[in-house]
Amino acid sequence: MATRWGRYFERQQADPGMKNLIERELASLRLGTEIARMRAEQHLTQTQLAARAGMSASKISAIESSPKNVELATLIRIATALGYQFRTEFVRTKKKHIHSTAARD
Repeated sequence: MATRWGRYFERQQADPGMKNLIERELASLRLGTEIARMRAEQHLTQTQLAARAGMSASKISAIESSPKNVELATLIRIATALGYQFRTEFVRTKKKHIHSTAARD
């Protein structure tokens, strides 16, 4: 049985702009939960990870709960503190490639 929330969510997913926004938000949340998971695997508190990474515990908490506008250098510091290498990756979306003359310069 579909709930009102389920029907609302389906309608939002049908809107390409809203779907893109939802996907970006979910990707951001995955980043934070992945950091929290790796930290927990090593039995570290946020304070301990922050000390290893040279930042505040409140910054680690903010990144884990709602990572917005996190600098690449910060992610590299966290990864290093956890014993990982941070790697960025470009993944092609299902959208068609848009050609632009400005992009060719």
